[in-house]
Amino acid sequence: MRTAPKVIVIGAGPGGLACAMQLAYHGCDVTVFEKQPYVGGRTSLLRLGDVRFDRGPTFLNMPHIVEKTFSLAGRSLHDYVRLVQLDPMYRLQFPDMHLDMTSDRAQMRATIEQHFPGNGEGYDRFFAQEERKFAKMAPLLQHKHDTLRDYIRLRFLRALPQMNVTQSLMERLGRYFTDERLQYAFTFQAKYLGMSPWECPAAFTILSYMEHAYGVHHPIGGMHQLPLAMERVLREHGGHVHTGVGVQRVITQGKRAIGVQLETGDRIQADYIVMNADFAYAANHLFEPGVLRTHTPKILLKKKFSCSAFMLYFVVKGDYTHLPHHTIVFSPDYRRNVTQITGTYTLPDEPSVYIHNPCTTDDTLAPAGYTALYVLAPVPNNRSHIDWDKTQPAFREVVLQTIARAGFADVSQNIVAETCITPDAWEHDMNIYAGATFSMGHQLSQMMYFRPHNRFGDVDRCWLVGGGTHPGSGLPTILESANITARGIMAQEQQSRGRDA
Repeated sequence: MRTAPKVIVIGAGPGGLACAMQLAYHGCDVTVFEKQPYVGGRTSLLRLGDVRFDRGPTFLNMPHIVEKTFSLAGRSLHDYVRLVQLDPMYRLQFPDMHLDMTSDRAQMRATIEQHFPGNGEGYDRFFAQEERKFAKMAPLLQHKHDTLRDYIRLRFLRALPQMNVTQSLMERLGRYFTDERLQYAFTFQAKYLGMSPWECPAAFTILSYMEHAYGVHHPIGGMHQLPLAMERVLREHGGHVHTGVGVQRVITQGKRAIGVQLETGDRIQADYIVMNADFAYAANHLFEPGVLRTHTPKILLKKKFSCSAFMLYFVVKGDYTHLPHHTIVFSPDYRRNVTQITGTYTLPDEPSVYIHNPCTTDDTLAPAGYTALYVLAPVPNNRSHIDWDKTQPAFREVVLQTIARAGFADVSQNIVAETCITPDAWEHDMNIYAGATFSMGHQLSQMMYFRPHNRFGDVDRCWLVGGGTHPGSGLPTILESANITARGIMAQEQQSRGRDA
């Protein structure tokens, strides 16, 4: 009688845990190794005393994908996590005005007409056309794309006319809205991909559509509650998670993965390896030289990678619950700001800044009288060679001056504790290639077949999950990568059993 297939998952980010809990549910012997002393990866918990922060992602879009992922592991998300829908979803702060964005279509249309007369009709067209696009493109995000034959499958041919492949995000939004600020309001979501909206493919208008169609949600306790819940489900199904235990090498025999060597020196055999480590980091560090063919260090140097993120986490004395849960402050010259980040690789002198103020919604994150304030400024990745040891203090002051424009004027006088994550920390402490927090870029030349495949083509029995594989970065798509990989491993195992019968 054949024993249960043994699966090792490298990395306990949401993708790795989502895949692991599904495989354990289907009877696999699953073990997750995580280098950090905590689970969640970029979606993990950060503590400053009694105050809790999300380390990375703070927007929960498309909760039905999270629900589906839990159901594929035989569980209900809502038995583990309580979600609250935010209204407004977020505030967009421009130099001369602000917009409170909502998923209530009638209210959103009225707000647009109030501030940008005549553009309500464009919002109606945006919703109708992007709804059709999303319906056609969703199947592409749910299936693997590891052969060129996938481009002649019916699901791709149906989606192709909707993908606007010759347009950028800004060009596409210009067909709906006449005011540049309103275009920005529906293109800033390119930040989830770490890209410029002037370069990001127009296909990604579906990101803003998804927010307006499905809303933005907050898990009580923070986004890190999701990987904590996944870990719990995995353990309920008999799986194992080892934190503080890094993988040093994927052991291969010929072109097949047969196990891992831990940083402790221990070697553990497995039937399948699931790699949830940052893909480019893993390709550079987790394989013996010569094993990889299409993703060698030399080839990766030619790839395009996302921007990075300069992160500040403040424990602030005072009550800021009168201010929004999410606020995005646009640079006075947004295009110049984006060009500095993704074009010239220079430090922004007038940055755009995102402010996460979750205590407005969630009183579990900080003691009474205190606020957990998280501030993110998109910055160039480490291909910029910015010296963050020298620039961090001055840039911190610029960021504080920027958030003051959005109503947080007295924050600097009331900070009682803080920490900072720079691109250097993302790269060297979190093992993220070039500090590119949103992974490999999402240009059409690096999407679908041209992105690292879920079933890793260089090494048999090695599968990928996370933002560096198909369908891309952002929590919903990362979970879809996990769903694709879990399904693929079970299919491969069934084929193997058929051959052995």
